[in-house]
Amino acid sequence: VSPGLLVVAGSFAAFRLLNRGLERLVPPPPSARRNRWKWRNIWTSLAHSGTGEAEVLPDTHNLSPCSFYLHPELSKDLVGTHPPGAHSLVAVSVGYFLEDFVDLLCNQKLRQCWELLFHHSVVIVCFGIAVLLHQYVGFALVALLVEINSIFLHVRQILLMANLVHTTCYRLNSIINMGTYVVFRIATLAWMTRWLFLNRQNVPPASYAVGTVGMAIMTPMNIILFYRLLRSDFFK
Repeated sequence: VSPGLLVVAGSFAAFRLLNRGLERLVPPPPSARRNRWKWRNIWTSLAHSGTGEAEVLPDTHNLSPCSFYLHPELSKDLVGTHPPGAHSLVAVSVGYFLEDFVDLLCNQKLRQCWELLFHHSVVIVCFGIAVLLHQYVGFALVALLVEINSIFLHVRQILLMANLVHTTCYRLNSIINMGTYVVFRIATLAWMTRWLFLNRQNVPPASYAVGTVGMAIMTPMNIILFYRLLRSDFFK
């Protein structure tokens, strides 16, 4: 069995256990008690976003932003180059997205979560290829920069569920959320699309097709979400 698959399985189990125990660690406020599973789900997602920006293994630099600072060669070769521990970081993310996929299927109707399931499917396929082939890990690291913004997206959901919309904390988080959304989601996806286009001769047709389809799906989804957030938090 591939070590990467073992990390994926371990990550899935760890996030599943965390999800089960979160209600004791972070008890839901009265306003969230009618939707306990969602409260647990959001906190689990927040834990993953933090994991993407923290060191997975001791004595290795696995922060996805730090990876590009400490290993500038990544920006030139996203196919075969990756820093120590980066492969494990991507495998951990695959395990999380699998766990969240299962959690959504078990607790929501398909019509309520099809967008997220679709998003997770694309991520699992793309990251799964990187884990299995030990290639495109650098490209997956770029994608994980998105998790910087996800922290503020999840905090926004937590504040909403806790009925803290009309607070300074929510307003400040909304401003930071929109700023990081532009920088770490829209700009990151644009950079990834540009990289794919410029390196189409160096990427095998099958991988290029997967990457192109992934970008074609993710980009409009993120633009639509940006519009929804802007309308909800600033032009309501």
